[in-house]
Amino acid sequence: MPTSKEPRFPASKDLVSQIRFDTRAGKVWMQEQRMLLVHSSMFHSLRRELISTIGMERARVLLTRLGFHSGWRDAELARKLRPDLSTANAFAAGPQLAMIKGMVNVEPVRMDFDLDQGSFYGEFLWDGAFESELQLGHEGPSHEAACWILTGYSSGFTTYYMGRQVLFKEAECQARGDARCRIIGRPVTEWEDPEELDRILRPDALADELLSLQSQLHELQQNTNDSGAPADLAINSVGRSKAFKQAWSLLHKAAESVVSVLLQGETGVGKEVFARALHLYSSRASAPFVAVNCACIPPDLIESELFGVEKGAFTGAHHSRAGKFERANGGTLFLDEVVELSARAQATLLRVLQEGELERVGGTELRRVDVRLVVATNEDLEKAVQEGKFRADLFYRLNVFPVHIPALRERREDIPLLVEHFLAKYRAEYQKKVLGISDKARDALMEYHWPGNIRELENMIERGVILANNNQLIDIEELCPALGGQRAADSAVGKKGYLSYSDYAGAEDGNGIYSSLLASDFDLADFEEGLIRVAMSKAQDNVSGAARMLGLTRAQLAYRLEKIEASRTNEE
Repeated sequence: MPTSKEPRFPASKDLVSQIRFDTRAGKVWMQEQRMLLVHSSMFHSLRRELISTIGMERARVLLTRLGFHSGWRDAELARKLRPDLSTANAFAAGPQLAMIKGMVNVEPVRMDFDLDQGSFYGEFLWDGAFESELQLGHEGPSHEAACWILTGYSSGFTTYYMGRQVLFKEAECQARGDARCRIIGRPVTEWEDPEELDRILRPDALADELLSLQSQLHELQQNTNDSGAPADLAINSVGRSKAFKQAWSLLHKAAESVVSVLLQGETGVGKEVFARALHLYSSRASAPFVAVNCACIPPDLIESELFGVEKGAFTGAHHSRAGKFERANGGTLFLDEVVELSARAQATLLRVLQEGELERVGGTELRRVDVRLVVATNEDLEKAVQEGKFRADLFYRLNVFPVHIPALRERREDIPLLVEHFLAKYRAEYQKKVLGISDKARDALMEYHWPGNIRELENMIERGVILANNNQLIDIEELCPALGGQRAADSAVGKKGYLSYSDYAGAEDGNGIYSSLLASDFDLADFEEGLIRVAMSKAQDNVSGAARMLGLTRAQLAYRLEKIEASRTNEE
């Protein structure tokens, strides 16, 4: 069991190095987590408003719960940044991150824990805890301990790290007149009230009631706006943007008639989803829905696939069979990439639409069909007519009710909704407890140009769910390596605590990146250590693999690793 009577924190440069200030975009990053620099007094105002609105106890529980979730997120970050450090040094990232963020100055008194046994005891002294200072500065001394967010933070970080519930409490608090704040952390089972943390983490009954009312209101609005709409989210699609709502409104109007519908849009925008929704909203919902991708069928077979074939019509036609039109009789037939139809198939399709009857290939019998036709294309059909690739009379017959489905870049406000939809889908499919996506990953998704539209987004989320570990956020690299090629932030924190300018963008000559490094409080030893640490992480701690990445022999890298470990030991 790691125990220290005089515990000390390791150097925090690995944590500080993750802070980036992108002043051009107005964002602050700690690795992939977006951070905020705000007035500390905002928290006092929030605390005061909560107490006056929902009462002291509910306010304490709520703020403690918020702190818990913040600590949990930082524990995820610490695990990524310190995978190879000793248990004690890795755990120390929690207090160190609290100090880096300006929340409190932490002095360790005692840290005893054993991950295998699940045992834990932590005792720390706090100076300058922001909640205590705010209480004393605005309200004066309090009868109650004031550091609700900070104790929640400590509990969340330690709970994630230990893999079991750990609760921190303030034994002393400066807000009550004590010289310093003193916090003690133990597993919940070792406190007098083992259910206390569960009550803190459990959503408040008031919150449940408000959420229930909100859900009822949303359901009522949906029923009012979309009376008779199918409940299946995958069928209904997802979107709140103006462009999406316009297309969806046209779809509803078309569903009320029997008119042929032309769906236009880029590859991957969800044309088949729209076609299925049109079918389900129509009076034909109980009849078949048949989808055909015309681009996937050879030109010499397309007629037999659509209109059927009689036995002996051609070599290989050993049996008579119905085509897609007959199978869709009474329902809806969806023809995707209709521009790929051959000239003969176009002529036959026009006759079927005009007369409502067809002949199978090689047959003479006229067969009546009642089919609602929906076609789609990612090409400009009018241009195809001008180029002689598509019949003008068929185009005018199909273009009675065109619906343009917007590209994903035209409806960016829908991306968060789509992300949550696909996360839920693939969490269930792969039985993964993925927490979501990181702030930086979400930012990258909003800025990406999406040439593959919704299909590309879905594929990215599926990849991310597969690659991410349970109880982890999906990072940019796990979504798609191409998203990671964003411009580097323009400012970083140097060793002296000041912002250093570093512009990696637009360095057209070979010296640009080196000049930027030198201008940003560059330290060669730190750079070498960081580069080795990243290589070891990517090689999954395989020294030979990391050596190959760095262009070194195994012996050369092993020597450098020994030097780094010796330096850390001296620092401790």
